[in-house]
Amino acid sequence: MEEEIELKIDKELLREFEEGLDPLKPEESKIPARVLGYGEISTVFEILHEEQSDIAFKRMPLFDNVDQVECYTDVYDRYHEHFKQIGIDIPDYGSVSIETDKGRIVLYLYQKKLPSESIGNSLIHNISEQGVQDLVLTVLRQLNKIWEFNRQNSPAFEVAIDGQISNWALKNYSGDLADFEVGEELFYLDTSTPLFRENGVEQLDVELFLKPTPPIIRWYLKKYYLQEIVDRYYDFRKVGVDLVANFLKEQRSELVPGLIELINSFFSTEATGQDIAPITAEEVEEYYKDDASTWKLYLRVRKAHRFIKTKILRGYYAYILPDEIQR
Repeated sequence: MEEEIELKIDKELLREFEEGLDPLKPEESKIPARVLGYGEISTVFEILHEEQSDIAFKRMPLFDNVDQVECYTDVYDRYHEHFKQIGIDIPDYGSVSIETDKGRIVLYLYQKKLPSESIGNSLIHNISEQGVQDLVLTVLRQLNKIWEFNRQNSPAFEVAIDGQISNWALKNYSGDLADFEVGEELFYLDTSTPLFRENGVEQLDVELFLKPTPPIIRWYLKKYYLQEIVDRYYDFRKVGVDLVANFLKEQRSELVPGLIELINSFFSTEATGQDIAPITAEEVEEYYKDDASTWKLYLRVRKAHRFIKTKILRGYYAYILPDEIQR
């Protein structure tokens, strides 16, 4: 791991945590954890131990062997190097793998834990409408760095990103923020799906992210959904649609018309040379409904899989699932 990273990970404590983890009730594990946020694939949490109190962990029980872990962490590190080259800031980060006594391999990604109030999906509920517009414009300018990089370096290098508002945080949050203004510095948070291509070839084994799904439907997702989902994060326009649609999930639908106008103006004035068609309100609404229904079904299927593995087969289910994700 890079020398500049200052976060100190107690690997033996992490191993003890993994050995005693109850994925159904992580807060009641031998070493308890507090969930900070749920994604569609993985969960972000803090371990309630004073030595690790400044660290946010993302647990990735996706791997069958050490070779898979090494391939993933190589891509993960190179993804961060691309972000540094592009000029997108990321909190201090790292990764460490754990092998349990039963041979289960789990990779823990970690970042410096930030105040929850500094993260985008919290900010948009605590700043003015103009502040939200300024926040989104600042995010768009960060995203535009990605597509300018891609335009200049494709096909040798092409980087993808999930630009939704919850993946950004105010870098210099002091706890007394009155509003947000254009030019405030941001951190980008979600680097656990390190998507980039070299000479048109995806460097990440994206089929790893099908691992949490029941085997019986894995082939279906691979055939009909996986490539479409991956491709959307290489398309600035689709990332923009997802960014706006995320405000519907965050219960700020009243902001959507103004944000569509903002994004379309940005595409026509600042994202020059990319020829991006305007976004429509109908498109955003349809995208949101399709995305929400897909992920709700995905969560129900995973819960059914968990029930079969734990209650019928009396086995171990490695993943932490939310009760529900509000949409």
